[in-house]
Amino acid sequence: MKTVAEKIRELKEKEEQIKGMGGAKAVEKQRASGKLTARERLDLFFDPGTFRETDIFVTHRCVNFGMEKVEIPADGVVTGFGRVNNRPVFAFAQDFTSRAGSLGEMHSKKICKVMDLALKAGVPFVGFNDSGGARIQEGVDSLSAYGQIFYRNAIASGVIPQISAIMGPTAGGAVYSPAMTDFVFMVKNTSYMFITGPDVIKSVTGEEISFEALGGAMAHNTKSGVAHFACESDADAIDQIKRLLSYLPNNNLEDPPLMPTADPAGREAPELDSIIPDSAAQSYDMHDVIRAIVDDGEFFEPHALFAGNMVVALARLGGRAVGIIANNPSVLAGCLDCDAADKATRFIRFCDAFNIPLLTIADVPGYLPGSDQEWQGIIRHGAKLLWCYSEATVPKITLVTRKDYGGSYLAMCSQDLGADMVIAWPTAEIAVMGASGAANVIFRKEIKAAADPVAKRAEIIDNYENLLYNPYIAASRGFVDQVITPSQTRPRLIEALEILSTKRETLPAKKHGNIPV
Repeated sequence: MKTVAEKIRELKEKEEQIKGMGGAKAVEKQRASGKLTARERLDLFFDPGTFRETDIFVTHRCVNFGMEKVEIPADGVVTGFGRVNNRPVFAFAQDFTSRAGSLGEMHSKKICKVMDLALKAGVPFVGFNDSGGARIQEGVDSLSAYGQIFYRNAIASGVIPQISAIMGPTAGGAVYSPAMTDFVFMVKNTSYMFITGPDVIKSVTGEEISFEALGGAMAHNTKSGVAHFACESDADAIDQIKRLLSYLPNNNLEDPPLMPTADPAGREAPELDSIIPDSAAQSYDMHDVIRAIVDDGEFFEPHALFAGNMVVALARLGGRAVGIIANNPSVLAGCLDCDAADKATRFIRFCDAFNIPLLTIADVPGYLPGSDQEWQGIIRHGAKLLWCYSEATVPKITLVTRKDYGGSYLAMCSQDLGADMVIAWPTAEIAVMGASGAANVIFRKEIKAAADPVAKRAEIIDNYENLLYNPYIAASRGFVDQVITPSQTRPRLIEALEILSTKRETLPAKKHGNIPV
């Protein structure tokens, strides 16, 4: 019989062997491709000395196609828990050096176990994806393995934050789990996602396309909107995930952490008094407005490269986390389109699920016109904005800086959709439509009958603008609560957030609504 010392030595030897992953040659190949190994990623992600691995000795049970002779260290995935900035997090990291990180029955069981533990404990869950896909030798067991992960993604949604980092290949069914999580990070030039790869596409359609162009980080950040962040390296992605977590609560029953700031709550921003151009045809960058009002000028922007006419960001005001949804007049004049609506609605629902107050900043002339948008379904996409704002029960504050017209006025969280407080700058223009369009509708006959139709039209437009292009009619009806000098925006917003911090609102009991998609 082995002595205690021999048994301890055996344990350490087994652990060391497994921690060698796929062997020195495979590890070197991984690093040469510009990627960290699964264990290096977890070491960098968790606070030093806090990561505790689970199920290190789990092995596959497949005996088909000679698999009974194949050893896969840790079955190709490292799972466990630890602390990130001294807060608890569960995670997994697929090990591409071990049989390409292929996913089979036991690989999935390891992931499902830490997902279940994260849900029970009420803490965030992060997945580092780097896998060749399903372990084909395991057949239907591999398909079942994916299904079990998808099920848990759905059950945990809105209960704990779920974050996916794509740090290598993710193809076929493997892409659905990241797509079901709250945020997706991709690494430029080393990660990709697609349902069918370039070879299959070429054989079926004849189209030739590279892995990067089809499903690389930039493709999914700029074209599809599947990914929220395009990172320069594995290390950059890990740093950004840590930053994201700092804005989030552990679960849906907690509030986001308060962060002390040296930026005075009463600080004014005089640059905002001149940021709105005198000409309605001129634009400005909404990022400058956000930067001027948030704590220390810092904000964290998902989907920065997608649907630039809409900005969504996490920031802090007086130390409180806030989700910002804002039109950006410097892109498509800030019009709402299908992509902008999708971008905003998912962010709104995430913030509402995790008790993050919403600040909406409106400067929107309307929905983007055109047959292309109509055929893409702008009606149902735009309806999602109305739906999500109405459904959200967190504190909702709306700031109107300039244009706020028609249906888009409602879609950008008007009081009728549940805004708790609406603040406007004196430059705000709240109307059914732009003056030019209104003149054509209301005064068509007068313009046509005038001796000088061009001059008459210009006169009517000027009168319309003087009459309606201001916040005061809406304020007189109670649709605007405060009209303020732009420089006072930061202190007024912080005051509003503080007074609304104890807001409680309960919706009618129901299984769930049927959101337009």
